[in-house]
Amino acid sequence: MPKLLITLSMLLSLSACVSVNVHGDPTAYTDDGDIRIATYNTSLYSNESGGLIRSLEGDSAQARKIAAVLQKVRPDLVLLNEFDYDEAHRAADLFQQRYLGVPQAGGGAALLYPYRYLAPVNTGVPSGLDLDDNGVAGGEGRERGNDAWGYGLHPGQYGMLVLSRYPINSKQARTFQLLRWSTMPDAARPIDPATHQPWYRDEVWSQLRLSSKSHWDVPVNTPHGVVHFLVSHPTPPVFDGPEDRNGARNHDEIRLWREYLSPGYKPWLCDDQGRCGGLAQDARFVIAGDLNNDPIDGDGRHDVILELLEHPRVMRHATPRSAGGAETAERYGAQGIMHRGSPMHVTGDFGPKTGAMRLDYVLPSTGFEFVGNGVFWPAKNDPDAAIADGSDHHLVWVDLKAAPRPDSR
Repeated sequence: MPKLLITLSMLLSLSACVSVNVHGDPTAYTDDGDIRIATYNTSLYSNESGGLIRSLEGDSAQARKIAAVLQKVRPDLVLLNEFDYDEAHRAADLFQQRYLGVPQAGGGAALLYPYRYLAPVNTGVPSGLDLDDNGVAGGEGRERGNDAWGYGLHPGQYGMLVLSRYPINSKQARTFQLLRWSTMPDAARPIDPATHQPWYRDEVWSQLRLSSKSHWDVPVNTPHGVVHFLVSHPTPPVFDGPEDRNGARNHDEIRLWREYLSPGYKPWLCDDQGRCGGLAQDARFVIAGDLNNDPIDGDGRHDVILELLEHPRVMRHATPRSAGGAETAERYGAQGIMHRGSPMHVTGDFGPKTGAMRLDYVLPSTGFEFVGNGVFWPAKNDPDAAIADGSDHHLVWVDLKAAPRPDSR
């Protein structure tokens, strides 16, 4: 639920710090009619319940770097992936007050978001089922995590947080945390290649949730009308076996957005409040998140991300790029790690076994005017590189304009 975090006097003091945006310059504040929208997998999570809160109550060097990047890029609307959820929203409060609200070294002026949205996620929530088929439901450590609705060592691990300069209509927000995978027509039910039978038993498959975290449709009241912020964080398509159950789930988690955007009667597509159907065909939207699927490289089923990128309602625009990403991908290439995609398009560095890939996306709908975009990943010799290593992912942003129209949703 959005929560007003700042007083009127703080808002007035912030307005004095606003500068004119230079198109394509990720260090400038967007207040000249452009909207800057971003996604950032922050890696602000802990393996212990309450661990992120305790870290933020201290002096987290990682959180200071994450905040510095946000202060540098200054998005108007941003999704933070891998930000642990807690019911009291204590971690979100601390991050705003003690990190974003304080100028950080290498960052910029304090960054204050009056509105936010966060809600429960499936990670770490016990299912009561033997989802990894090891003969035991639950257990300890990774075994417990594997049998949660979404992998996690405690409820809320790897959660999501939306921060906004603009009002959020939380009453109209839709969440799909509880949507069952088996209800999706032609769902990619994993098959055991040894037996050619479904890997999940019927009693498990009928209950298994599709979203490993959640899928949210968050309506935001921007100067250009309502923008539906469609955010998620599908499971990585790895950490499984030859049945490729995580690859199948990643595929259908991404496919959910394609279904949500496409016309037609969808009585199965029901949110957690019981409202069924997809997004209105005249609604503007931006899809954002760490989708854990590179269009060319890695273990994901690439067809599904390509189909989303090429959806008729998704704007065709230049792929965001960075000097640091190109530098990193080319270094891995020199070490023999094959990368078929453009080195400039990668958004994260995932180590010597995997290399660099494009996993993070900000995809606006048609109906906007594209202004510019990028990945905040400075080259190694750039002074900004000092704040860019707070996560293995890098912030991706897009600047948009939209002409006013009589009926915006």
